[in-house]
Amino acid sequence: MRRALIRPAAVLASLALLAGGCARARISHPSGARDLVLRVSTGGGFVGPGAVFAQIPEISLFGDGSLVTPGPQMEMYPGPALPNLLVARLSEEGVQRVLRAARAAGLLGSDRTLLHSGVADAPTTTFTVVAGGRRHVVSAYALGIDDSGSMIPAGARAARARLGDLRSWLATGAIGEERPYEPRALRILVEPPSASPEPGIVRQTKSWPLATPLATFGRPAGPDRRCGVAEGTDLAVLLPQVREANQLTIWRSAGRAYHLSFRPLLPDESGC
Repeated sequence: MRRALIRPAAVLASLALLAGGCARARISHPSGARDLVLRVSTGGGFVGPGAVFAQIPEISLFGDGSLVTPGPQMEMYPGPALPNLLVARLSEEGVQRVLRAARAAGLLGSDRTLLHSGVADAPTTTFTVVAGGRRHVVSAYALGIDDSGSMIPAGARAARARLGDLRSWLATGAIGEERPYEPRALRILVEPPSASPEPGIVRQTKSWPLATPLATFGRPAGPDRRCGVAEGTDLAVLLPQVREANQLTIWRSAGRAYHLSFRPLLPDESGC
């Protein structure tokens, strides 16, 4: 199968300085390695529960300057079981540039939702900024879908346009070298296996390596579903196996077959 590398359009490959006029006073923000400063996450819409479970934020910036984003994905089917995540480090000046950009885009004010009339089943993009002593949350429904003919007020359309211009948020020179993100924990969705979506595909089978069987792993998360987290020594045992697996791998545990979806947890995330 063809294996080309694709960079998702939503991911910020390079971010340039905002042009002129931004005040240079330092904007306070949390400074810990697990303290969220900025998250841009798109979710919802007409998708299944497995897709919702696997969604990764486009941007997660933490107090120490760590920036986690989705990396290039293999154009192959079935794809790897684990998404490709990258981490880079921003200098404090880079973090300040991001926060000034967030302020210019209107994200340091009151929480609000920017709607889009005439669009159904579209995802919502949520901007979370922790700065200036408080948490700010702004959501935009159907961000990136043309709203010029809608009944959205002009001011709201202008705000949506500022939020959609993500390529202007970061400064290339302030970002360090990208490297693979090593998760401290994996969130795992356990489901019954479905039929192969394409004839002729031979599905890989692997044995579940942890002591707790999948039938009792984690906690119930809906009909015939469970959700649990592997960390510590369990993660050390499981992760090499997951890296050899793909999205259609069948996992066998205590004589039964399962399908597993894996979601690396980010520094501020825990549990299911």
